[in-house]
Amino acid sequence: MHRSLSDLVERLRPHLTEREAGLLHALIHQHPTVRNPNKVEQEILTSGERWADRITNVVGSWRFIIIQAFILIMWLIINAIGWALRWDPYPFILLNLVLSFQAAFTAPIIMMSQNRQASRDRLEAELDFEVNRHAEREVALIRERLDDLSGRQWDELLRIQREQLDILTRIEDLSSQLKRRFPTDDGGDEG
Repeated sequence: MHRSLSDLVERLRPHLTEREAGLLHALIHQHPTVRNPNKVEQEILTSGERWADRITNVVGSWRFIIIQAFILIMWLIINAIGWALRWDPYPFILLNLVLSFQAAFTAPIIMMSQNRQASRDRLEAELDFEVNRHAEREVALIRERLDDLSGRQWDELLRIQREQLDILTRIEDLSSQLKRRFPTDDGGDEG
């Protein structure tokens, strides 16, 4: 990409001042400070945040849901049907305690992971805005330069047209002078 833009600047160089060529060169080779949000995030994550992400990934997976559903169904079947060793008879108070315990710990962990994800999303949005702002500046400068070059071309075309009109006027004057000096035999003006 940079090579083709550099080639374009070199082709336009005869029409550019040194300052303009330097500005275009700087614009082409200037990059916004683009940071990889994944790399930035990994540098600042604490071990607790890493664990929160891992737990959230496990708890939020279909594998966990299927395994937990299987365990709950087995718990209910064993305690509802089994007459011997009924450690949690209906209304399954121990099961409610276990599920409440699980919810009490997983909810804050999931919230920590979501808060961190929201921070990451904000960072990505800031980086996107930074890149977009830089691209907007580049497009505006290029558009301005193209307008300037276009204006110069129009000026050049108008200058050439004026010269052509001057030449045609001179030719017409010379032609009239020649006609006056050397009149034609038919007696009429051709023209």
